[in-house]
Amino acid sequence: MVKVTNQALAALAVITTFGVIYSLIFDTALDTSNPLLAHIPQPNRTSYFAQKSNIFNVLFVKNAWGWTSIAFLTLYATSPPEKAKLRRLGRWVVTTFVWAVFASWFFGPALFDRIITASGGQCLIRLPQAVSTGTGIAADSRSPYVAIPVEYCEAKLKLSPRTHPTLFTDPRIVDAFAASQGKSLSELDISFRPKLYYGHDVSGHLFLLTLSILFLVDQVGYSLPPPFTSLDASSAPASKPSALHVATVYGTLALISLWYWMAFTTCVYFHTVPEKVSGFVIGVAGFLFTTLVVP
Repeated sequence: MVKVTNQALAALAVITTFGVIYSLIFDTALDTSNPLLAHIPQPNRTSYFAQKSNIFNVLFVKNAWGWTSIAFLTLYATSPPEKAKLRRLGRWVVTTFVWAVFASWFFGPALFDRIITASGGQCLIRLPQAVSTGTGIAADSRSPYVAIPVEYCEAKLKLSPRTHPTLFTDPRIVDAFAASQGKSLSELDISFRPKLYYGHDVSGHLFLLTLSILFLVDQVGYSLPPPFTSLDASSAPASKPSALHVATVYGTLALISLWYWMAFTTCVYFHTVPEKVSGFVIGVAGFLFTTLVVP
């Protein structure tokens, strides 16, 4: 198991390095933490995978840990009895905790959000059209940005005049949204979600894909033939795996292949080099942590 996991890590390191080098040579990566660049069309980003709306990103990567968990639980449930070890479930629980701490919640904002804020990040909203107020941050004549308290981003809630009336006393926001729809504030039926920009925006995609790849490769190793079988395998004869389990193994390997491809496209098209490196390193560190907690 250690051998196949090391091989998977080495392959991921090569893919990450190649993707970063490609992005530097051909200037394909978008600095997603800079609002002045995030919405400007760029001629060197014409690939389908350079668009955040691509189906693989929307359907799979944004729900990556859910797909990873489904693959693992199916793999585990169909495993031969001698391979269905409780510590495998324990490893999944601890890995889920690592994912949640960095990407979802850590006694309030997730660690990634805390890193952005601590490194100078701002909570910004993108106004629907330009307003010549002389304040706020403007990307161009069509896409101005206004900074609001960081608590609005930490809450991860949609904002509207009904739910956050005090926010809509700011004339920059009121004028922009009212002008865009030709209605007064009381007539507006709008909601929007603010986002953290600037600061160090760790590549959450690369972190999650790295963690998912290493976890799944480690778990599918229980079902692979020698020399990839578990180092602590029982000396008792192994049960013949069911057809369902074999199909699940192939499905898991297909998912791992997709995660590799999406990790590569993330390196090519998104984030700065330090943000990609930190995402990869934290993903590896998170996986190593799970192996220490559940050996």
